[in-house]
Amino acid sequence: MSEPSKHPSVPASLRLIQDELAAAADGLQEDQLAGLANEIQQARRVFVTGGGRSGLALRMHAMRLMHLGLTVHVVGETTTPAIGAGDLLIVASGSGTTAGAVTAAETAVSAHARVAALTTDGESKLAGIAHRVVLIPAAQKTDHRGTASRQYSGSLFEQALLLVLDAVFHTLWKADGTPAEALWPRHANLE
Repeated sequence: MSEPSKHPSVPASLRLIQDELAAAADGLQEDQLAGLANEIQQARRVFVTGGGRSGLALRMHAMRLMHLGLTVHVVGETTTPAIGAGDLLIVASGSGTTAGAVTAAETAVSAHARVAALTTDGESKLAGIAHRVVLIPAAQKTDHRGTASRQYSGSLFEQALLLVLDAVFHTLWKADGTPAEALWPRHANLE
């Protein structure tokens, strides 16, 4: 007979994550989310960038915006063109100080593009550069106190980021009114 585990169960961990995500979602500001959706609707082209897991969430968002028929580019890809006036850079950094994110935002502003930042810190350098800020109430990856989140590192920020971006996509899709069947032909067919 095996000994009972001294570690929390996977279902308990899942409940923790669900509870933390629900609390983060409750702390979001509706006007900030609506502003992000509006920026995307008005943009000529959308560019996305972020490091690590935040960057992965943004790549997923780029795919969904492409499904809507928008022109979207992932910063750093070899086919990504120069950003310019009328374009939007969506950038995420939990701390708001990630060097690559801040540099990309500064470059976008100098090229007369708009910047939408998703971060935990409204006083950060990135937030100060951005035209639009969405504050995600979550721990930064260097916050190991466990007060804002009991999860490892920036997990809550990255999870909430993905959900926020999916919610923005869903809102834009419903506002557009295009049926799912009409979006599907845009899905990658070279996989």
